Amino acid sequence: MTASTPSVALPRYDRSKVTPGIVHIGLGNFHRAHMAVYLDDLMNMGLAMDWGILGAGVRPADAAMRKALLAQDCLSTVIELDPAGKTARRVGAMVGFIEVAPDNGPLIAAMSRPEIRIVSLTVTEGGYFVSAETGSFDASAPAIVADGKTPDRPATAFGAIVAALRARRAAGMAPFTVMSCDNLPGNGHLTRAAVTGTARLSDPELADWIDAHVAFPNGMVDRITPATGPREREMAASFGLPTDDFPVTCEPFRQWVLEDHFPSGRPPLEKVGVTFTDAVHAYETMKLRILNGGHAIIAYPGGLLDIDYVHQAMGEPLISAFLDKVEREEIIPYVPPVPGTDLGAYYSLIRERFSNPEVADTEHRLCFDGSNRQPKFILPSLRDALAAGGSIEGLALECALWCRYCHGTKDNGAVTPPNDPNWDQLTSLARAARQDPLVWLGLTELYGEIGQDPRLREAFSRHLNRLWQVGTAEVLHAYLASGQR
Repeated sequence: MTASTPSVALPRYDRSKVTPGIVHIGLGNFHRAHMAVYLDDLMNMGLAMDWGILGAGVRPADAAMRKALLAQDCLSTVIELDPAGKTARRVGAMVGFIEVAPDNGPLIAAMSRPEIRIVSLTVTEGGYFVSAETGSFDASAPAIVADGKTPDRPATAFGAIVAALRARRAAGMAPFTVMSCDNLPGNGHLTRAAVTGTARLSDPELADWIDAHVAFPNGMVDRITPATGPREREMAASFGLPTDDFPVTCEPFRQWVLEDHFPSGRPPLEKVGVTFTDAVHAYETMKLRILNGGHAIIAYPGGLLDIDYVHQAMGEPLISAFLDKVEREEIIPYVPPVPGTDLGAYYSLIRERFSNPEVADTEHRLCFDGSNRQPKFILPSLRDALAAGGSIEGLALECALWCRYCHGTKDNGAVTPPNDPNWDQLTSLARAARQDPLVWLGLTELYGEIGQDPRLREAFSRHLNRLWQVGTAEVLHAYLASGQR
């Protein structure tokens, strides 16, 4: 390392003294920039040394992450992208990575160990087998049905959790707490439904025992963490670090709000800024609607205008003003109060975070998986605005922009690469909607009853037709120039 090479913060504790207390399934960037960092902070204070993380995965692709992290002693490079100056640290809270196997045998064995008191997950918003039509757990999903038929050789995370809880119960051992760290409303409730629903297919009595004895705390998590690519690897190298194929970059901001429901114990996370409260739902609603909804609002116009990065979209006056108008008139008025939080100040912080050029988050990432994200981040605000008789012009325009994006071409004619698990279906519908916009609102599994609302149908159709006639920029101009309708 030369004199000009910036320093890297290393763990200040003896990692050989850290013992596992948590199995975490899903070792993506977010987990390593969020939960692992909180635990690393505790360990740097000489605390929580018996709460080390054992990493785990249930997909074949997770084996590549396991190989890479084991090669660097499970240390993760985390680079905070503060506009005032980047900082890097090596996070040492993970003490091992469980072998990835098709039957999840090694994972089940690890979760069955008595010292494991928490099993946590980041398996993405779409990984909970929730029916888009009913909003509840879909026990008919093929992977869940398969786990019900072969409960001793499960392929899903939930099937593996059920198998481990069965083993612990048989051994007379206390169950672990199951903690979702995914960005979902009521993530604890959804996780409970997935675990008990999977168990019920093979062992209804076990399902009842899980429902009665296992804790599933709800939580809200927040930190913008871009995908890793060449830029991020080069950034890690600039700190003089050894080769790291999976460095993590993130914004300086982070937040974690949790229900304090951990019967088998937990780390003292309140000492490093985690908020424990019974009002998780209020924080969650605020974040999902204002931040994640805001991401959707800037994503699709940016994608259509061929803008690469989120901070560039925020620098485009039309998109920035579009975000302001929709947030202030159609989203924030319907967000319930949050303890000790000024919603206007929270939104100002969101704008600042979106505008951080160092993060270099991409519009393509924000546009991804609209079929899972729109029902969670946009439609609840739209539903509330319709019920209150308020303006829906901006939210209807956001829906039209998403439809136009899914057509597969940008305003300049460039092709939009597939960007949704249901891309083929969405593209087909978006192309049909060019002639008949109401075809899109016929996606009842997404829009449900509001797809039949006359106000939404009129506004959506008008906006989509205009997007095709005059393009995204002109439609945004007209919306911003209009008063409330």
